[in-house]
Amino acid sequence: MSRPWSLFSDHLRLAIRLTPNGGRDAIDGIETDSDGETLLKARVTSVPEKGKANKALILLIARSLRIPKSSVSLVSGETARKKILRIDGDPEDLVKKLEALLG
Repeated sequence: MSRPWSLFSDHLRLAIRLTPNGGRDAIDGIETDSDGETLLKARVTSVPEKGKANKALILLIARSLRIPKSSVSLVSGETARKKILRIDGDPEDLVKKLEALLG
């Protein structure tokens, strides 16, 4: 299975499918969508209005990877379920943290 991230020299890009109003804040693993794209599944309790769910997602990812939330930014998908996050830092270290998080 391919991974939902792409490595760059100073950051990592992470493809996510977000479920707002999800009942809890959690990362639910990896899935492949109907287009064959691999995505990290995440859910947040926040509602999808005025960027609240996006902010909750950034906080969830930052806490899960134990990095500052200022290192995580939304690249695309502001109003869509599919989102691309940019995570600044050493890409190899970030991949190790993601793999440990996903088991």
